[in-house]
Amino acid sequence: MATIIIHGETLTPDPLGGLYWRREDTLIVSDLHFEKGSSFAARGVMLPPYDTRTTLMRLGALMRRYRPRRVISLGDAFHDRYAEARMTDEDASALEAMTGVAEWLWILGNHDPEPPARFRGACDIETRIGRLIFRHEPKAGAAPGEIAGHLHPCARVAAEGRTLRRRCFASSADRLIMPAMGAYTGGLNILDAAYATLFSKPVAWVMGGEGVYPIAAENLRPDAQGRAMGRAV
Repeated sequence: MATIIIHGETLTPDPLGGLYWRREDTLIVSDLHFEKGSSFAARGVMLPPYDTRTTLMRLGALMRRYRPRRVISLGDAFHDRYAEARMTDEDASALEAMTGVAEWLWILGNHDPEPPARFRGACDIETRIGRLIFRHEPKAGAAPGEIAGHLHPCARVAAEGRTLRRRCFASSADRLIMPAMGAYTGGLNILDAAYATLFSKPVAWVMGGEGVYPIAAENLRPDAQGRAMGRAV
């Protein structure tokens, strides 16, 4: 399995979108955006109401794979401040079970600036553990040891005469931006200007069906002009 070294710490990116820090027995996830579908439905955009269930299935698979002592959710776990009230009883029970088997830390994001009322765990704007610091929105400029979310990184990759677009982890030697795990979250190409103050040349660790793969810069392409971006703001 691939590993990424950030500020001297070895981390394992998972093709489901989580990041495992073995030394601290900690699973990191970001931008779950629970109940995004029901939020759109309330505004008349009728999407299939299964995004929370799908995201919980991914999260549950990660919990079973790593059995972490601690879970850190890097903000925007809930799509809005009323999202947890819209969760079905079955989905809420599944999340309650996960928060009951590990120490849980909710980092607050721009979509969920208040602590969840129903689900246990500590809450903070950011937290430092050893050499790493965890926050929702990355800070411009140098931020050694930063693990953040918010930008929903994706990479458009050219290979063997075709291109494909996949979610990815974006990293340098000193910081990493997590992919969004939510089923209905879009993605912002890592060649977009939003990354310019964060990386001089980011490495795209692209999520595939069986693993996570580093892609050389010469194989990365910008999105076609006019493509809708999926970054949360």
